[in-house]
Amino acid sequence: MLLSNVSLSGCAGVNSALCAGAGEGHQGGGSFRITLSPTGNLIVAVCLGFIGTFGLLNNLLVLVLFCRYKMLRSPINLLLINISISDLLVCILGTPFSFAASTQGRWLIGKGGCMWYGFANSLFGIVSLISLAVLSYERYSTMIAPTEADSSNYRKISMGIVLTWVYSLVWTLPPLFGWSHYGPEGPGTTCSVDWTAKTPNNISYIICLFVFCLIVPFLVIVFCYGKLLYAIRQVGQSLLLYLNQTQQYSSVFQDVSIGHSKFGCFPNGTLSNLVM
Repeated sequence: MLLSNVSLSGCAGVNSALCAGAGEGHQGGGSFRITLSPTGNLIVAVCLGFIGTFGLLNNLLVLVLFCRYKMLRSPINLLLINISISDLLVCILGTPFSFAASTQGRWLIGKGGCMWYGFANSLFGIVSLISLAVLSYERYSTMIAPTEADSSNYRKISMGIVLTWVYSLVWTLPPLFGWSHYGPEGPGTTCSVDWTAKTPNNISYIICLFVFCLIVPFLVIVFCYGKLLYAIRQVGQSLLLYLNQTQQYSSVFQDVSIGHSKFGCFPNGTLSNLVM
């Protein structure tokens, strides 16, 4: 069995002191929490270990390639590097703690560590998502104004990268100062925003986080890449039409050329017959 029991108090089978500390001052925070069996925790730990190791190596490879090959150091690739850095920081500053907690079946580094883990993972995750939205908008703006596109404009991309971090900080710092809070989630081996508390304070933050850090960037990405795909389709249809017209013109030219050559031979044949 992966689920050993279900706790309605939110603190059974996990670090009860941490749960109690996280619930202080947050009425309505007593939440439905699942406690995993040792086998379940082991499976989670293996998955986290694989994800953390693969993510670390993959993002390190991206950074090494970017630093080694000058041809890759374009402004647009800086956004991809920003995504790699944020993902790498998750693998270094986040995943090891949840991995260790899963191996022991409880959170190991206290309330302060739980708040740090929730803040850091939220920050780096939102940075990656907002960077994807900025990247899609940059490609869209390049398409609609190709004459104004500058492949060497690092200032514009740098401003976009700063924007991603500032925007993410705006939405991940409030739980540290009282608008919602970071605390244990799931089986108590990870920490995040308290998704289950039914207080107006917490619900208002969750709604804003959901709208401005998920829905808005997702719509930007869908709109920009939708426009790009539509433009590519239009170009493809125009190219196909052009090729069809070219083929028709070529066929007409061939027919005219053949007819002209035959017609050109007719007088010579007639003249030869008359001479003979």
